Amino acid sequence: MALVDPIDANDPGRPNRPATYGETNRDIIRVLLKPTVGWAVAVVLAAIAMVYGGWCWYQQFTWGMGVSGYHPPIQWGVYIVTFVFWIGIGHAGTLISAILFLVRSRWRTGVYRASEAMTVFAVMTALLFPVLHLGRCWQAYWFFPYPNQRQLWMNFKSPLMWDVFAISTYFTVSAVFFYVGLIPDIAVFRDHSRGLVRRVYGVLSVGWRGTHVQWHSYMGSYGFFAAFAAPLVLSVHSVVSWDFAMAPTPGWHSTIFPPYFVAGAIFSGCAMVISLLMPMAYLFDWHKYVNTWHYENLAKMCLLTSGILTYAYGMEYFVGWYSQNPFEQSIFFWRATPTADYGWAFYLMVFCNCIAPIAWYSKKLRTNHVSLFIVAAIINVGMWMERFNIIVSSLAHNFDPATWTTYAPTWIEWGVLIGSAGWFSFWFLLFSKTFPAIAITEIKEMVAPPVRGH
Repeated sequence: MALVDPIDANDPGRPNRPATYGETNRDIIRVLLKPTVGWAVAVVLAAIAMVYGGWCWYQQFTWGMGVSGYHPPIQWGVYIVTFVFWIGIGHAGTLISAILFLVRSRWRTGVYRASEAMTVFAVMTALLFPVLHLGRCWQAYWFFPYPNQRQLWMNFKSPLMWDVFAISTYFTVSAVFFYVGLIPDIAVFRDHSRGLVRRVYGVLSVGWRGTHVQWHSYMGSYGFFAAFAAPLVLSVHSVVSWDFAMAPTPGWHSTIFPPYFVAGAIFSGCAMVISLLMPMAYLFDWHKYVNTWHYENLAKMCLLTSGILTYAYGMEYFVGWYSQNPFEQSIFFWRATPTADYGWAFYLMVFCNCIAPIAWYSKKLRTNHVSLFIVAAIINVGMWMERFNIIVSSLAHNFDPATWTTYAPTWIEWGVLIGSAGWFSFWFLLFSKTFPAIAITEIKEMVAPPVRGH
């Protein structure tokens, strides 16, 4: 069965379709460098959140880690939970831009540029948290392996060291892939601007003229980067999961963690794409380019990965029972006890990630914008709670009952969490007014070409 193109110029049932290449150019670049009221309000709110988070970090920098809620044996809390959350958010961008490009999925064209930007800014946000978690942030240079006169080296057998290599590689490849895809669209904006703006974007477009030779080289390099980036979708969050799976801590030491974490990353990332693109489409009136067709396909991706997560949650309990390990059985039984310290976190996670997405099995709800936005927001809350449930409950209920305790995040940690959301939103909003947030050149591939006489 042939796919129905949602912006096919020959489809009389879609009055809001781009009719020409020129209309596509004008619709997408008209919002650039022109602040609007809604966008300005969002930027101000993001900046306030970012400044508040920075002030909370300054308090921790001044008074030490004692202002956070960390205490033995709970040495990982909100900071590591949020680190894993933001790394997961970035996975949907690479999935949509690289893997769906390789399989020539047409619905990606309207959403992949914003997804790529989301990936870059989410990884930038995640990289803040290992530094924040250190306490002595001025010693962050010890993360990086480099020759030094004292001949002190990192423990390369540590999964935390593997994170440095995996995430730095992921960020580098994603940023380069993102910029390469932007070059033709930067040239379009260069040709529609003048003065200093034209010169700046002329430099950024690296001499792009759209010749046959340039397009041939561009498509070859873009395909290479897509093939190079595709394995990172599976590898990076697998490496992050080894931070837990390689430890003997009850509830962590399991081979199910790599696929479990990868599915969760794609799940939360696709939900975040919906949460970001839907307000943007309304704010910039881009419904011709980002519409229900795209949201519905993202929702289907969420349904698939939600099913994988639900299966993984069940298998965790089965493995704990089948292992006959009393420590594994104890932690999973304790997590699911409603009256336990973190029972609320477990059941909130199950509701957000397993039950709420079921609404999208109804096509009516899956194509309703209000339902899409609400469920996507619930999913993002649930995925943060999943990481909280994994990290905090296992550390709070470890091997020795004499060390069992509870962990309550302080206002400093909540402030840093809010600041990270502001940091991410601030850069994403600036991007939306500086570069085309929808891929102009790929949208044109879905528009009827200009033919003489038509």
